[in-house]
Amino acid sequence: MEADKVKESIKRSARELFRRYGYKKTSVNEIARKAKIAKATIYKYFDSKELVLHAILMDYIRESVDDLLGKYNNQSDLETYLGNTILRVSRLTYTICNEFLGWDFIRESANTQEYLKTLSDDLEFLLVSSFINSTEIGRAVAPEKLTFLIKASKNIVFSFAFTSVSEADVRKNFVSFQKEILPYLVKATVDGD
Repeated sequence: MEADKVKESIKRSARELFRRYGYKKTSVNEIARKAKIAKATIYKYFDSKELVLHAILMDYIRESVDDLLGKYNNQSDLETYLGNTILRVSRLTYTICNEFLGWDFIRESANTQEYLKTLSDDLEFLLVSSFINSTEIGRAVAPEKLTFLIKASKNIVFSFAFTSVSEADVRKNFVSFQKEILPYLVKATVDGD
């Protein structure tokens, strides 16, 4: 039980520092100081600062996805629900990039781009399995169609981080995705072949 408390303390301290200063500007020494533990203790639980970030983000995503999927009831219009859910998940992606990593760091660092690809793949897996395991949605839409919707949406949204010059461009691209692309992806998912 003590190990769980230490891991949570590390994640909580790192989350606060990443949000305040960004991932790049936060050192492992600062995380250890804030958590009131030795630097070596962090490495006992996490092999790298990147893995601390990954644990924080996956916790954040898992909680958010569970909350989003819990709001569906089969009385809702499935197309509207899927569109709104994908949009909310896309906003999660934006929040992750904006609050934890920082847009400049994302565009400048090959390591961050590789990490975002890994995070993107983990997010896709979590969403697909969550949607498929949601009995109402899993029965209403074929798994391969849900996979298509999630994969296509995820790839488009994550590409914003690498192709946009400024945060304003990211927002503009996001609005374009919401209004011009997402409705067609959802329609193709719900309508069938």
